[in-house]
Amino acid sequence: MTADDWFGGGERRWYDAASARLLTDAEGEGRNDLVKVFGRIAGEAGPDAVWLTMLPGFPEGSYGWAQVDQLLPAGLGPRLYVEPVGQGDSDKPKGYAYSTVERADLIGAWWRDLGVRRTVVVTFDYTSLALLELLRRQLERQDGPVITAAFMINGGLYGDGHTHPWRGTPLLRSPIGALVAKGSQGSPIVFGKGFKQAQMFSRGYEPTEAELAETWSALARRDGARFLHEGAGFVKEHRRNAGRWDLAAIARELKGSVAITVGGSTEDPYEHRQVTATRERVPEADIVMFPGGHLTTSEQPTLLADAIGRVARHHGVEEMP
Repeated sequence: MTADDWFGGGERRWYDAASARLLTDAEGEGRNDLVKVFGRIAGEAGPDAVWLTMLPGFPEGSYGWAQVDQLLPAGLGPRLYVEPVGQGDSDKPKGYAYSTVERADLIGAWWRDLGVRRTVVVTFDYTSLALLELLRRQLERQDGPVITAAFMINGGLYGDGHTHPWRGTPLLRSPIGALVAKGSQGSPIVFGKGFKQAQMFSRGYEPTEAELAETWSALARRDGARFLHEGAGFVKEHRRNAGRWDLAAIARELKGSVAITVGGSTEDPYEHRQVTATRERVPEADIVMFPGGHLTTSEQPTLLADAIGRVARHHGVEEMP
């Protein structure tokens, strides 16, 4: 699926970050304090439906799910794909306060707008942090949508568990990374070279030129390569909030009320310690391992879709006729 096809199957909505609300076109027209965010919805939803919420990785955004989506069980849903501000077909405003809390607010806004009551949440890469924030909020209140199960793949779960290679987020967050982002915006060749050097793939996997070109198309959309630099600070943000966004601490307080599954990849240089730590700190969590490198969405879409389908169906997401 091309990036244009993926984004053509969704919608852009007005979003008021100050109130964390999605607005209608009539409500948003003429206001200059709003952004537009992309979301993609599949399937019909009755009032008692359990939704499957799919949250994307950094830096490829929701397009990273495009190949997996096509391999999910037919009719599995309803499904919601959220695109954070700064990625994909969402706006990339200058000076925006990008953060984990901000991303969690946006996810909650989509849930309220769609009337979601219960949901299974699947995260890839950095949106695990947004899910941890949402689980914290679930513990702190009794109203709102209920997360019934969480499946976190190749993401940060403990502030002391990150092992990002220097050519990944540390480089992108530096002044040199700002130049790399600028160069990537204007050149798919510059982007492709940097993407491969960031050790996103396993040694045995060689992405095709077409694959890299479509990823660049999704990432650079609406001047989006700038987010490579602006969004790369989530590891330091996690460490600053390590107590609040700690899966083991959250799991203890949840007392089994949310089913937890953690996914890892055998050759992932970014978050492999998170899986080891989960085995020790959250022994009740299910662990699913995939062959290959960090970008499981590209290397193992079939295995990933099978695992997501199993978790979703086991926890109430239905296959519609």
